[in-house]
Amino acid sequence: MSLEPIVVGVLFSRTGLTAVTEQSMLDATLFSIGEVNEAGGINGRELVPICLDPGGDPALYNEMADRLLAEKGVRVIFGCYMSSSRKAVIRAVERRNGLLCYPAQYEGFEYSNNVIYCGAVPNQNSLQLGSFLLQNVGTRFYMVGSDYIWPQESNRIMSDLILRNGGTVAGQRTLSLEAERHEYASLVRDIRKASPDVIFCNFVGESIVHFYQAYADAGLSPATMPIASLTTSEADIRAMGAEVGSGHLTSATYFQSCPGERNEACMKRYAERTGGAVTTNMCWEAAYFQVQVVADAMRRVDSDEIDVLRPAILDSTYDAPQGPIRLDRRTGHTALWPKIGRATPDGQFEIIAMSESPVDPDPYLANQAEHEWVSGIQRKYLVNC
Repeated sequence: MSLEPIVVGVLFSRTGLTAVTEQSMLDATLFSIGEVNEAGGINGRELVPICLDPGGDPALYNEMADRLLAEKGVRVIFGCYMSSSRKAVIRAVERRNGLLCYPAQYEGFEYSNNVIYCGAVPNQNSLQLGSFLLQNVGTRFYMVGSDYIWPQESNRIMSDLILRNGGTVAGQRTLSLEAERHEYASLVRDIRKASPDVIFCNFVGESIVHFYQAYADAGLSPATMPIASLTTSEADIRAMGAEVGSGHLTSATYFQSCPGERNEACMKRYAERTGGAVTTNMCWEAAYFQVQVVADAMRRVDSDEIDVLRPAILDSTYDAPQGPIRLDRRTGHTALWPKIGRATPDGQFEIIAMSESPVDPDPYLANQAEHEWVSGIQRKYLVNC
């Protein structure tokens, strides 16, 4: 008699404004679940995903998460990209005592006993990017992004960093996720007028593509005014066109071009699974490794009961494509490997700076002394490649 499978929920949007990135996260999750099952599952039990498409609507994320937990026997949900969708799902998992495994970089300043955070927090991407820009690009920043919590908080953190260290904010503007194309052109005209050294960009989803295309249409150049982002990935470069993205900067814990046998082997397996060339990104990688981390913990405790499973996940380690990562017991976040990449004409990223060791998560920026915000961060966390 076969063993009863373990059902997990998967909540990524295949439609809507952030579908480009969330589709990659869904692909990574299913690929990783497939590898778990090929390796014998969870002590002989198959991992079975129930995939739903919330279409980027936070209300649907909450409703679908609640349905998975209350009606489908799900205890673990892999999902969410935007902070608004994560917060919607947190309400459901806290009410039903489920577990959300969240693979996106986000603004930090959050903790839940019902969430495992596998994406970067500000001390693992924002501080490194700000340090690099101030020391290598310039001191006058123009802040742009989508109008919701993640870009607003990211802009606040970056503004604090640059103002503490002699920089200036030449301008700041957010646009609705549903903004029209002409609004991006108007924004770029304002940026040209302000003439900053660098544009700090926190657009998400289709907004990334619209902004970079408006920048290119205006004839601006990354050689004199680069766009620097925490979100722009290989998936976005592919959507906008490699020639549009080339030369711009992204701070991330993973790029497809990461060196190392672990990443190369993972890319080879993924290409074999998909039957062709593959494009991955920071969110793809976190979505991939969080499944492996959870599966390893399930095997050890032989259960998906959250009160047993979550303690087994915390303090666990995994040799991820970006490098060996560790789940932090105190914060529920992950020790990761910050990197800075410059987009290349082939749609990939050249890694131009990276950490020499994994950086422990500090989601509340509680351990960053003011004098460390630039010089100490650069010295401690990043080396130029």
